[in-house]
Amino acid sequence: MHRTLAARLAAALLAIALLAPAARAADPDALWKIVHGHCVPNEERHGTPAPCALVDLAHGVARGFVLLKDIRGRTQYLLIPTARVTGIEDPKLLGPGAPNYFADAWRERSFIQRAAGRALPRDALGLAVNSPYARSQNQLHIHIDCQRPDVRTALQHAAPAIGDTWAPLPMPLAGHRYWARRVSGDDLGGNNPFKLLAAEKPGARAAMGEQTLVVAGAEFPGSRPGFILLDGQLNLAVGDHAGGEELLDHTCALAR
Repeated sequence: MHRTLAARLAAALLAIALLAPAARAADPDALWKIVHGHCVPNEERHGTPAPCALVDLAHGVARGFVLLKDIRGRTQYLLIPTARVTGIEDPKLLGPGAPNYFADAWRERSFIQRAAGRALPRDALGLAVNSPYARSQNQLHIHIDCQRPDVRTALQHAAPAIGDTWAPLPMPLAGHRYWARRVSGDDLGGNNPFKLLAAEKPGARAAMGEQTLVVAGAEFPGSRPGFILLDGQLNLAVGDHAGGEELLDHTCALAR
């Protein structure tokens, strides 16, 4: 076997092993090692993103990202910065000119649709970042996948009443309480969800490490495209670890 091909295959197998739940729990830097030990070097040296699906370094490593297929589910991908960013609690996400990783994740949603084998409406898709209490990795990663069918239905009913400021949702999602606000527009280019959360939701900036942030694609009355931003906060007393990934469906039932 050609040496370069063998090296790429070994890297891909290593990535699969590191992404196994037990391995991820044992090594909180597994994602970082995959990104900087394999995906970025392979892209820079050989023009291939393996074992990632995409490496975007158009604006340099400091502002770049990769897409990596998660082994859980047929449609789930992770967007991971190529800069060292620990998670939602990292102050770098709120700095002047910080990359809008949620906008990047939404822009690459076609990977989920290809994996699903069909086009999906915007309100079938969601993005999620877990709190440190509900994650195994200490490198920011945005889960990109389908919404749970029950979550989609609940948000469709709630959408007309969701305004431009953060307010509690009247009903729980996946058994937990969330706050919500709307964002209008086809994409997130002008709205950074991390900054909207920190700047506008009471108490969030001082406790970003206790938050989970979900961006759900939505259509508002009049067929106006937009998003519903959802924030959940850690509440160990009721068993809520602030893991917004719970609102996503890694079986992508909406594609069937």
